[in-house]
Amino acid sequence: MKRTHNCGQLTEKSIGKKVVLQGWVSKRRDHGKLIFIDLRDRYGVTQVVFNPKGSGEAHKEAGKLGKEFVVQLEGKVAKRPRGTENKAIKTGKIEVNATKLEILNTAETPLPIELDEHILAGEDQRLRHRFLDLRRPELQKNLILRHKAVKAFRDFFDKEGFLEIETPFLSKSTPEGARDYLVPSRLHPGKFFALPQSPQLFKQILMVSGFDRYFQIVKCFRDEDLRADRQPEFTQVDVEMSFVETDDVLDVTEKAIAYVFKQVLKANVKVPFPRLSFEEAMNEFGSDKPDTRFAMHLVDVTDEMKGTNFEIFNKVIERGGFIKALRVENGCKALTKKDVDRLTEIAKLYKAKGLMSVWVKGKQIESQIAKFLPEKAVKKLLSKTKAKANDLLLLVADNWLTACDALGYVRLALGEKLNLIDKKKWNFLWVLDFPLLDWSDEEQRWQAMHHPFTSPKDEDLKLLDSTPEKAKAKAYDLVLNGAEIGGGSIRIHKREVQEKMFKALGISKEEAEQKFGFLLNAFKYGAPPHGGIALGLDRIVALMTGAESIREVIAFPKNKAAVSLMDDAPSPVSEKQLKELSLKLDVEKAPQ
Repeated sequence: MKRTHNCGQLTEKSIGKKVVLQGWVSKRRDHGKLIFIDLRDRYGVTQVVFNPKGSGEAHKEAGKLGKEFVVQLEGKVAKRPRGTENKAIKTGKIEVNATKLEILNTAETPLPIELDEHILAGEDQRLRHRFLDLRRPELQKNLILRHKAVKAFRDFFDKEGFLEIETPFLSKSTPEGARDYLVPSRLHPGKFFALPQSPQLFKQILMVSGFDRYFQIVKCFRDEDLRADRQPEFTQVDVEMSFVETDDVLDVTEKAIAYVFKQVLKANVKVPFPRLSFEEAMNEFGSDKPDTRFAMHLVDVTDEMKGTNFEIFNKVIERGGFIKALRVENGCKALTKKDVDRLTEIAKLYKAKGLMSVWVKGKQIESQIAKFLPEKAVKKLLSKTKAKANDLLLLVADNWLTACDALGYVRLALGEKLNLIDKKKWNFLWVLDFPLLDWSDEEQRWQAMHHPFTSPKDEDLKLLDSTPEKAKAKAYDLVLNGAEIGGGSIRIHKREVQEKMFKALGISKEEAEQKFGFLLNAFKYGAPPHGGIALGLDRIVALMTGAESIREVIAFPKNKAAVSLMDDAPSPVSEKQLKELSLKLDVEKAPQ
């Protein structure tokens, strides 16, 4: 059973050759006495002809073939008759005249999902039958591209002197922003391992150990609510370096990205990437992961709206809030009132109390708030936003973060609606100078914006004792086309600074010692300055392939409910297994 060629290999140069092919029957067509099949493997498709004159036995056997039968066949390569060529595939100018056929395995029909690219089943149905779904050329191309991207990352970091070092999957539970997946220990009843949310602590330990350039293509685990770009298990390109500052990490990351895109997509990525501070990104784009493929910017019109008769504006300004505006060029013609209603719902979804529309008609405006705006305020508004006749202004009045955030999502919706986004562009961007801390209303305490090991800016260290909300972090996010594809920071490497950070986060000395003692202990013995980044491999590959969800670039993903439908995981375990782990379930059994 030795195939001589794969199904994407034969060309006109192969005409006259005797070949053996193996694969799946993608299609079968009976044309009178002639039977045609498309034979498929992961390399491509080859048309095969069964002619009773060439081999009656093979022709007879071909009459039994069905979709997705696995076959081996022998035959001679011939040129397709003129007018029957298929220019869409590499093998489109040839066909194989079969002389022998062996059915290696059959397939039940009808198939539970269609593999035709034009007929796509629902996602849950596809995930339930992933073994069939993965035969689709689109998914196979995605996974082949993923393989190439992983290889390119490894090749780059190897050339740059980085060592790939594996870190444990069974580790200590440490609070890093999401829930841990816990693994009970049979040998130590009542104790648990945790699957790592990231190798953060271990890669910092490696820096203390003198491995100054580390990377790893690594699985991470987070028990959190899912969406299109999240999975309970995901893959990072994890990087850490010693004796570096921010620019060093950004520089090597840019080179890595440029190398990978060149190797995998033959795309020329221009470096260095543009940089924006967190405040600049929010003020201009309403997002800390801005899509810069179109130029519609937010405009601050707080000063221009002071002293109007509109009570909502006045109250927001009195509370220290802001009024942000978007100018939609020619919006009066491009959008309807219904469109604006939909945009209003988007703004409300992101916590805005409303979205005010101002339709510019010549030098006049049409708006529900027009009667509250004196002529002078209208002139200032139009001047600040550079609004012209037939433009539409959309305004949000709220606290700074909500006003920016809500209008930022409105901006993205407008970009899609008005076809403003150039889908062929690769727009990379660094966002820096994030706040070090973020206030949690739920827990009524400060949380780390990135993670508790992120270093504050040197000049802001003193603020942790007085005004922690003003402290900025030595943190940076890498953004591509409006998606965050990586994040990192310069780390804290001094024990006293790490303890100060824990104190600001409300973590007691006892708790810090219990959960992070091994890191603090390592810091006592000469930790070098260090920093790094984690790149989201799944997101990067999804963007490279144009996939809408990272599930399209993962071989065996979970669905939106974090369930693997193919193998029915998670699943119940036996009482014997629970007893071995010294566990008792405190849940009601579901009805059978």
